[in-house]
Amino acid sequence: MPPHLSTGESVRDKCIEMLAAALRTDNDYKEFGTNCDSMAAEIEDHILLEIKATDMKYKNRVRSRISNLKDPKNPGLRKNVLAGTIALSRIASMSAEEMASDELKQLRNTLTQEAIREHQMAKTGGTTTDLLQCGKCKKKNCTYNQQVQTRSADEPMTTFVLCNECGNRWKFC
Repeated sequence: MPPHLSTGESVRDKCIEMLAAALRTDNDYKEFGTNCDSMAAEIEDHILLEIKATDMKYKNRVRSRISNLKDPKNPGLRKNVLAGTIALSRIASMSAEEMASDELKQLRNTLTQEAIREHQMAKTGGTTTDLLQCGKCKKKNCTYNQQVQTRSADEPMTTFVLCNECGNRWKFC
C-alpha cells in the first residue's frame, strides 16, 4: 500500500490492503484504469465513519465487502464499483441483500413468493365446517386444516382450526 494511504493503525491498514486485493480480483481492474488502493482506502474510511470504531462490527463489515467483491458468482458488483456505477460510500453501507448477485436475488424472491403462497394456502385452504365453535367469538364458521401426528403413535392426531370470523386459531386432539 502506498505510504500516503497509510493510516498508522495496523487494523485499518490491513483492512485497506485486503479491500484493495479484493478489488484487484481477476485483473479486470486494469480495464477501468482505477487506483484500487485509493478506492479501498475510501471504502474503509466510509465504513469507519459509519461505525466509529475498529471493533468486531467494523471488521465484519469489511469482511463482508471483501467476500462480496471476491465472489466469482457476482463479478458484476466488483465491476460496478470499479466503474463508479456504485459509489464508494454506497458499497460501504450496502446490506448483504443489496450486494447479492442478480441470480441470488431472483432465487430469494422465488423462495419468498413460495413461502407467502404456502402461508396463504394454510389460511385459505382446509375444510369449512359448522361443527366446531370458536372459543373467542362463539361463531361456528370455522375451517380445519391439517391433522398431524404431533404426539406418540397411540395418541390421536392433532387438528388445527381457524375461525373464519375473528381469525382465532387453536388446536385440539
